[in-house]
Amino acid sequence: PPRRRALSTAHGGEAEVTTASRPWDKNRDGFVMGEGAGVLVMESLESAKKRGANIIAEYKGGSITCDAHHMTDPRADGLGVSTCIKQALTDARMEAKDVNYINAHATSTLVGDVAEVSAIRQVFTDTKNIKMNATKSMIGHCLGAAGGMEAIACVKAIETGMLHPTLNQDDLEECVEGIDTCAGSKVEHEVTGAISNSFGFGGHNSAVIFAPYVEA
Repeated sequence: PPRRRALSTAHGGEAEVTTASRPWDKNRDGFVMGEGAGVLVMESLESAKKRGANIIAEYKGGSITCDAHHMTDPRADGLGVSTCIKQALTDARMEAKDVNYINAHATSTLVGDVAEVSAIRQVFTDTKNIKMNATKSMIGHCLGAAGGMEAIACVKAIETGMLHPTLNQDDLEECVEGIDTCAGSKVEHEVTGAISNSFGFGGHNSAVIFAPYVEA
């Protein structure tokens, strides 16, 4: 069978380890393995209020889909991913305009990065107020841990009003033109709604949405 290539191989050597993961950059060639773990402890609003907790964010909703398009590659038209994002918004009882921060899956693969942006543009037709970053540019792809860690990045963005940078944004694909990718440095941003995308081999898609807690 043909070899499936997804890992970065062009940026070898210790000197280049910090530049190998480069989502949306034209010189990307695959993802870089990372290692880590992250856990979110979720609590009911009733329980949090009862004990006087500092509520740092609210989980609004999410979606899980599987389009089974290909062993490794997403659909080029982004349909499987855009459907997942739309279903997450419906579950969260939110509209696209309510989201102004996207923590993208953005693994630095040739096909995946472009397909995700295509899907994002199908849902978020007006991107002028949206900021998007890629955690994997900083820590690599932690596989099963990636979604949890990137959800934490969303919650911390809501809590602090700061978005971490996307590294290695030297020569971006035309498809991301007009979207602020937080290139090279952290960005101050008041998050009204944050979505974290996570996708896996075999067409597995997930999206979760967080927002600041607002007292009803």
